[in-house]
Amino acid sequence: MASLLQYSTIPLSHNHSSSSLPSLTCHLSKRSNRNTQKLLEKKKYHIKKSLICQSGIDEIAFIELPGTKEAKAQLIGSLKLKLLSAVSGLNRGLAASEEDLKKADAAAKELESCAGAVDLSADLDKLQGRWKLIYSSAFSGRTLGGSRPGPPTGRLLPITLGQVFQRIDVLSKDFDNIVELELGAPWPLPPAELTATLAHKFELKGSSSIKITFEKTTVKTTGNLSQLPPFEVPRIPDQFRPPSNTGSGEFEVTYIDSDTRVTRGDRGELRVFVIS
Repeated sequence: MASLLQYSTIPLSHNHSSSSLPSLTCHLSKRSNRNTQKLLEKKKYHIKKSLICQSGIDEIAFIELPGTKEAKAQLIGSLKLKLLSAVSGLNRGLAASEEDLKKADAAAKELESCAGAVDLSADLDKLQGRWKLIYSSAFSGRTLGGSRPGPPTGRLLPITLGQVFQRIDVLSKDFDNIVELELGAPWPLPPAELTATLAHKFELKGSSSIKITFEKTTVKTTGNLSQLPPFEVPRIPDQFRPPSNTGSGEFEVTYIDSDTRVTRGDRGELRVFVIS
């Protein structure tokens, strides 16, 4: 009599490509499935959630899906590289076209979907550090304020945007936006280099949303004028401040790891940061 159960297995502890996925195949005779189940139990095969059952007329195959932590980590790493490649060469978004904006947004959505929801309430320390902005979709409008009011770049005002950073301290709840600027001057004077620090306090709203509240702006000259002391820019009184500039804002952290952070602002801005 033919053997009731013929099987071939590949150890599940090893990684395999999709062409050699671990499998367990059971060839059934005319006997009942109950006998087959008994033999499966006798052989102590533990069918886990990572296995999928494929059945035909005379056989059942259990195939391990690529759902391990290692496989997911590799996929996330690949999607992160895809996003970073999509935003590279765009001068932090100032040189982005409509096609560039769509490409970056699509790459970010792929990464966000694969990595899943961010939960900063469990690990707020992930925000700690000095983050360098490498892309902002809002900068494509050629204004330093993004979708909010801000000085334009280009020929109207001789302002050149340098590096942009966010410095976050989770203990003191300090949240500083640091912007390096170069202001043109009439010839033969050299351009003035300065760093503006927009100081905020932040609080966590829910699991992944951050609310920031503006406190003050401090300007420090650098370069040839670095010997000058820093000065604080007077704050516009609340009654004279435009409705769109309330001094506070919110954004959601949609992806974060040890060296990369992706956020979406309350006006739809997509921003990508790397640790500095």
